[in-house]
Amino acid sequence: MNLYIIRHAIAVEPGTPGYEDDSLRPLTPKGSEKMTNIARGLKSLGVCFDLILSSPYVRALETAHILLKILKMKKEQLVTTEHLTPLSLPDEVIGEINEKYYDVESIALVGHEPNLSALIGLLVAGDAGLSIEMRKGGVCFLSAENLRHERRATLEWLMMPKHLVALGERE
Repeated sequence: MNLYIIRHAIAVEPGTPGYEDDSLRPLTPKGSEKMTNIARGLKSLGVCFDLILSSPYVRALETAHILLKILKMKKEQLVTTEHLTPLSLPDEVIGEINEKYYDVESIALVGHEPNLSALIGLLVAGDAGLSIEMRKGGVCFLSAENLRHERRATLEWLMMPKHLVALGERE
């Protein structure tokens, strides 16, 4: 199984008038443009997903929709889950994958910090407190035989948004 862990792109700042509810904050125009280039960068690397699991928060969903469009995926390949919201526990999304998506070869998980760093730490080192920082629009690629034992995944790469943007701008 290939897991691509993706933090949402740049969003409207917390507390912005009209967006007091954190779950409703959208991407900024700059965030949408940057995510489009990040998705193009992923495409240039030959990355593809069978499924995108996304947080239901607006900024994560907008990020997922950009991936869907650039990678020419079907809308049915996008599924939301509460297990990718900012304060959810990493074990919950791992459980959901094991229960519903264990036979999917390549999954993108689109969400938020600190949840995503905790998920990476748990999957790679068995330690949700491992110090990993996912930047907005950053992508971490993990591979796993399955997600059922202690050390579940291998870190293949972690790319900064600027590197993926540079690849995407060449497309």
